[in-house]
Amino acid sequence: MVLYEGKAKKILRTDNENEFIVYYKDDATAFNGEKKAEISSKGILNNKISTKIFENLERQGIKTHYIKNISEREMLVKKVDILLLEVIVRNITAGSFCKRVGIEEGIVLDEPIFELCYKNDEYGDPLINEDHAVAMGLATRKEIEYIKNETLKINEVMKKFFLDMNLKLVDFKLEFGKDKDGNILLADEISPDTCRLWDKDTNEKLDKDRFRRDLGDLLAGYEEVLSRMSN
Repeated sequence: MVLYEGKAKKILRTDNENEFIVYYKDDATAFNGEKKAEISSKGILNNKISTKIFENLERQGIKTHYIKNISEREMLVKKVDILLLEVIVRNITAGSFCKRVGIEEGIVLDEPIFELCYKNDEYGDPLINEDHAVAMGLATRKEIEYIKNETLKINEVMKKFFLDMNLKLVDFKLEFGKDKDGNILLADEISPDTCRLWDKDTNEKLDKDRFRRDLGDLLAGYEEVLSRMSN
């Protein structure tokens, strides 16, 4: 039974009330859904890539909702209540950050930028600060501090993980949720849909910007990322 359907995934109930199935769709969207397409096998690639990333994070001591991969499009996860916060980490200037502050793309930052957005499609997932998040009841001050510390750990693990594949982790989006005991876990997905990944030597974009900006075949970029993970 489908519990929820988003732009790129479906969340399905299981016989265990504390476990869900994440089903990865072939839909591609950009600009808050203004640009849409269905790209065959995209969901399969994102499921495989997310699986490898979650497994690596778990090995490094990061607590996630991931349990196991169960099919080419599905993974079994712990049930969490998603916090209405999107967390963005920026290591290199790109995307909306450049448009917002008028800075050129590709500048390597001395330290990562941590951003929060209010997870709300109606308002276009607006950028907010920590005071806003607390005032709106989206998280407590202590929870935000935990999320920030965990996010910066994740960033370091993922930067090394991708650098070993000759990829630069430019920026990425994370979501967190609470399990039945109130523990905050990394949730959602981590894939080229949610990360900007550039080839270290050529700066070729191997992520969803290929779709956003019409930079080439989306699947070819995602297949290249998965291929490097498998070597």
